[in-house]
Amino acid sequence: MSRNSPVTIRDVARVAGVSTATVSRALRGLPNVDPTTRDHVLRVAERLDYVVSPAASRLASGRAGGIAVIAPFIARWYFGHVLAGAERVIQSSDFDLLVFTTGDPSEPHRVPSIRRLRRRVDGLLLIGLPPEIPDVEPLLQIGLPVTLIGSRRAGLSGVFIDDVEGARLATQHLINLGHRRIGLIAGRPAPNPFVAENDRLTGYREALRSAGLRPDPQLQVPGFFTVDGGERAMGTLLARRSPPSAVFAMSDEMAFGALRALRRHGLRPGEDVAVVGFDGHEMAEVLDLTTVAQPVEHMGELGARLLLDQLRGGGRGESHRLDVALCIRGSSSRASAQGRSARRPAISSAGANRDVPRSARLKVDR
Repeated sequence: MSRNSPVTIRDVARVAGVSTATVSRALRGLPNVDPTTRDHVLRVAERLDYVVSPAASRLASGRAGGIAVIAPFIARWYFGHVLAGAERVIQSSDFDLLVFTTGDPSEPHRVPSIRRLRRRVDGLLLIGLPPEIPDVEPLLQIGLPVTLIGSRRAGLSGVFIDDVEGARLATQHLINLGHRRIGLIAGRPAPNPFVAENDRLTGYREALRSAGLRPDPQLQVPGFFTVDGGERAMGTLLARRSPPSAVFAMSDEMAFGALRALRRHGLRPGEDVAVVGFDGHEMAEVLDLTTVAQPVEHMGELGARLLLDQLRGGGRGESHRLDVALCIRGSSSRASAQGRSARRPAISSAGANRDVPRSARLKVDR
């Protein structure tokens, strides 16, 4: 061995006085090596500062050594926090994490090619992608272990929440406060392939119908899961001839936009108009937002564990439904359905959709 050249498996075998095959089996922890020999090989490898080549290790094991996380977005709060939970689990394994984004689920998907995935990964973690859409379906047929997060399909491992029940909780809370005109800030116009969004729409409508209220399409406006979109949607609702006295937003970020719109129009969240969000965003408590909280990072952690279990020869098709909780705060708890019309200023459709200076965005003072 020269001082500057890397130590090889042959060097370890020569110093240990065994074959390279024995060194390989000992370092990989295979059972057909005498324990005394294994300990000797490990001590020699440590003394020589031998580092196993990832490429050689993967070739020997027949694995690519990677896990693919495929999601519509990464920068958005939900997907980023799911990924953070998954990454915490995967980083302690011997797998690398590769991230692929596809864009909006309601648009044609730019999913990675099957050939590319086969060469680079051993399993797939799909976040928020409906398994039935044409571009995702082939990924489920290539023979790699798969775990779904935020959606479900019989026979596949998955982690999800009951979005119908979560939306029903939010809407029923507003009904219990006496509200009868309850607006909805949805994600995208229905119908769309996003399972969670459709389920939340179902929960909202079921709660209204159970209370003897008919869902009004004029009170359902898309906000596209962004703060700006939620603000525009809230402005549109306020401009209706008969605006809602309460609003359920399908995400906390859209609810933040709704709060900003109310402030801009001189209305008090929780006193003039009740607002409930969905997610459990860490800013919800800061902005005093009532929300349906879901255990987002725990979903990522559990999904990663389910996938690793499959890769290590464990179970397949195991699904877990996690609970949600309604966290009541000032954006709804002080709101009453009585006497709002006297305080509501006149709002035109043009005013409802006008731009807000960037410096004012995300500023919702109480």
